[in-house]
Amino acid sequence: MLARRIGIDLGTANSLVWVEGQGIVLNEPTVVAVTIDDNRVIAVGDEAKQMLGRTPGNIRASRPMREGVIADYVVTEAMLRYFVQKVSNKSFFFKPEVMICVPAGCTQVERRAVLDATMAAGARSAYLIDEPLAAAIGAEIPIAAPSGNMIIDIGGGAAEAAIISLGAVVVHKSVRVAGNKIDEAVSLWVRKKHNLIIGDQTAENVKIKIGSALPLAKEEKMEVKGRDSITGLPKIIELSSTEITEAIRSPLNQIIGAVKNVLEETPPELAADIIDKGIVMSGGTSTLRGFDRYMTQEIGVPSHIAEEPLYCVVKGIGVALENIDLYKRAISQK
Repeated sequence: MLARRIGIDLGTANSLVWVEGQGIVLNEPTVVAVTIDDNRVIAVGDEAKQMLGRTPGNIRASRPMREGVIADYVVTEAMLRYFVQKVSNKSFFFKPEVMICVPAGCTQVERRAVLDATMAAGARSAYLIDEPLAAAIGAEIPIAAPSGNMIIDIGGGAAEAAIISLGAVVVHKSVRVAGNKIDEAVSLWVRKKHNLIIGDQTAENVKIKIGSALPLAKEEKMEVKGRDSITGLPKIIELSSTEITEAIRSPLNQIIGAVKNVLEETPPELAADIIDKGIVMSGGTSTLRGFDRYMTQEIGVPSHIAEEPLYCVVKGIGVALENIDLYKRAISQK
């Protein structure tokens, strides 16, 4: 077969690309830098992320995906074209088949926007698969069996909890609260408590280095630089892990609320299966320290993080593309 098969996990924070026969070939931030005058793309991925908050007046670096869906159609299309061309190399003569994941809770209009952007980016045919289903396939959960499996995929823009049985999503809930909202909670806390304004990337670094869902046995500290909100001058403060645990409590509870809502609507037979098997957590934000223990503590159902949580969705897309006939029911196509 001359046409290539490409799977794209188009995330709010990071985008991953899978190519048939090669596996995961690309993992870059979902950031695009464009010129304001003629809307020309000048950088994508890592290069563009370094420009965030540092661009001159004639360049705009932005995230075209917001809360798991397309916020800027033109820029998303340009980014998809960049990804498709980068992994196609010389074989671009034959248009590839592309599969992209979308949140299970997104509207028909949002789904149509992803399909149209994929076709405009140079795909021969475009397929969509629901994110929780792709994450479950990638986490090697036996989804075709007539028993309940629960997965929660927590990325940068949205958290999705779903019960999967017989190869399809039975119940799902999606909250547009995930990694980015946790970063915002850190920024807000630092501004309120310390009168310090910090950027998104600084907030993300704080979350990664000293963030934890549960208080740590040994408190950790970190120096943070920013701008004083009163004097407007640069300032350095010291933050502790206990403060960050308190700062991020609200967004974490919203994510846990979505899991509780799904469990409330789950048929009793499937609920019994989930008590036996537990909840599988995937996505980058699930790697936050202590989050799995906090989930278990709040819900009373054992929770554990999938192997390679960052790659579950893209690996699942790859498996679905290779066995497209098996997953026909769960895929929409253009």
